[in-house]
Amino acid sequence: MSSIRPLIPLLITAGILLGGNGLQSTLIALRGAQEGFSPATIGMIGTTYFGGFLLGCIFITRIMKAVGHVRAFAALAAIAASGTLMLVLVIDPLMWATIRFATGFCFAGLFTVMESWLNSGASNHDRARLLAIYRIIDIGSVTGAQFMIPVFGAGGFTIFAIMSIMITLSLVPVSLGDRSNPTPPSEVKLDLRRAWRISPLGAIGCIFVGITNSAFRTLSPIYADQIGMSVTDVVTFVSVGIIGGAMIQYPLGYLSDLWDRRLVLLVTTLGALLSALALVFFAGNSPIANFVLIFIFGSFAMPLYSLSAAHANDRAEKDEFVLVNAALMLFYSVGAIAGPLIASLFMERYGPHSLFAFSAAVYVLFVAVIVYRMGARSPVPAGHRGRFFALLRTSPIFARFAGRNAASNDTDAA
Repeated sequence: MSSIRPLIPLLITAGILLGGNGLQSTLIALRGAQEGFSPATIGMIGTTYFGGFLLGCIFITRIMKAVGHVRAFAALAAIAASGTLMLVLVIDPLMWATIRFATGFCFAGLFTVMESWLNSGASNHDRARLLAIYRIIDIGSVTGAQFMIPVFGAGGFTIFAIMSIMITLSLVPVSLGDRSNPTPPSEVKLDLRRAWRISPLGAIGCIFVGITNSAFRTLSPIYADQIGMSVTDVVTFVSVGIIGGAMIQYPLGYLSDLWDRRLVLLVTTLGALLSALALVFFAGNSPIANFVLIFIFGSFAMPLYSLSAAHANDRAEKDEFVLVNAALMLFYSVGAIAGPLIASLFMERYGPHSLFAFSAAVYVLFVAVIVYRMGARSPVPAGHRGRFFALLRTSPIFARFAGRNAASNDTDAA
């Protein structure tokens, strides 16, 4: 994909930044448990993060319109790095919730800047693969960062300083090396109705994925701790789930570029549902069983946002990428606000395995929505299939399946 070359500095920036943010999520859960915070309190702190995330989604379009991509990124990263150091200076649930709210605001903006930037540099025939590479970098950097916790420990100042350094250093590649900085669109109003019309399934998918993935990222360390794992095993458990998602991101993105993304989304959601049920009924307290099943769960659960986002961006016009990605982040954050709080209440009442029972229930609803949306539009005309084989013969990079291309031009929303 030649379109990736100008975006390499941005992808390096994403790796450094996302590693620092992912480390923070696990560390707060473990450090909070060490300080005596209950699962509900830790879930509340996770909820405030996504509350700030939602607010950031609303205001980031105005910030980008005023100062552009690079300056918006620099300002938000500086605030996030400062907030990270504040976490260790004042260890109090209310203060942590306040700081996480501010951090959520910043990362909503940072993610929107990066993802709209990436989408502006992608074409429809390779968008899902480019987003898959971005997610692989995200998941890979988050996984590697997790193992800093056993090395430096969850207590003390050092690990928080490292997180702040990572967020600060993410400014360097994008500030000095990137030449692909897109011009802010002339109109960046956050129009949720327009984003919903572009792709109802993409919007609903981001809400459901927000519920489940935020619950997993916030509370999986608590789950592992409550079933008797050591600190190293807790970090391994979280990392194994993330690694599973990293390994299958690109293959799923590739398949969704060839076929109807909704079909790939359906199969992936079914995989997440079945693996969540397996964690509930078969994992028990065995570390090995939990590692194997969380790997399978992560393989299906982690790519769901990328698939939903790619489906929505297929239908966006060139000047709508900022609007669509800000809206998708907002839809995600709406779900993510509820996810950790509701899941933590289930865990307090029914035990740690109810975390995955809750996720399974959400996936059942998502499967129903996907099936309904697939039946809401007429099948792809048979004449378009020859177009796929012509592209297959003439292009070294497989073009999206003609049905997918036809869907991009269909006037009915998916």
